Amino acid sequence: MRAIGLELADIFRQAGPAYRQEHGDSLSRGQRCVMSAIERCRTAALGGHVEQCDACGHQRIAFNSCRNRHCPKCQSLVRAKWLDDRRADLIPVEYFHVVFTLPEAIAAIAYQNKAVVYDLLFQATAETLRTIAADPRHLGAEIGFIALLHTWGQNLMHHPHLHCVVPGGGLSPDGERWISCRPGFFLPVRVLSRLFRRLFLVRLQRTFDAGELRFFNRLAALSSPAAFARYLAPVRQAEWVVYAKPPFGGPQQVLEYCKTACKTFQISGVISVQ
Repeated sequence: MRAIGLELADIFRQAGPAYRQEHGDSLSRGQRCVMSAIERCRTAALGGHVEQCDACGHQRIAFNSCRNRHCPKCQSLVRAKWLDDRRADLIPVEYFHVVFTLPEAIAAIAYQNKAVVYDLLFQATAETLRTIAADPRHLGAEIGFIALLHTWGQNLMHHPHLHCVVPGGGLSPDGERWISCRPGFFLPVRVLSRLFRRLFLVRLQRTFDAGELRFFNRLAALSSPAAFARYLAPVRQAEWVVYAKPPFGGPQQVLEYCKTACKTFQISGVISVQ
């Protein structure tokens, strides 16, 4: 029986045509295909099949699913399995919830260069956490973590940020013992923030120099190296937001919150990053 209430497919069916007409210039072919698949999922548009109970022989007609990886209905089992697998990875130590957020100016670039910039976000975040954690002045250990990308905020506006579920400690450099962080304190967020800013901007500049960024509409002028440099100048001086605290209710709650992320990335379990 269908759940009561609106589904994403209902919203797409009702508002999708007007949205595509208004924002057609900013929608890629892939995004249009995803919207279409979700709108048609489990409707007569995709055909149907007959299901029969092995015990009583009762039959019913069921519409076919779209099987698109972005469809909430088709991917519910996949998400549940992913969550169970990640829960199995958890170890009996204190965990921390660390969030790395891109500033608005960079988010605008990311909106037009999603795959490229989101990859940079993962890379810079991973190097930041590993570098600061390995520093003997802070933790002096090799850590592992689970990182999940969210591209929207609570207001459903574009707001790319990375949620990291990190154990409160790691392996010693010789790999022989566990080093715990101080109770209730993981790593200094200001140090994380500034290294993250530097590492991300270095990667972003390299990507620009390699001609891998594309700019359209109001950002079209950024194709010029001089304009790109001027655009990034204030961002280089601003404080980038990094949030870190023990997860309320434990790491399971963070996993539950993050499980609807549009992209997931795990760095070799929760202990080692090699």
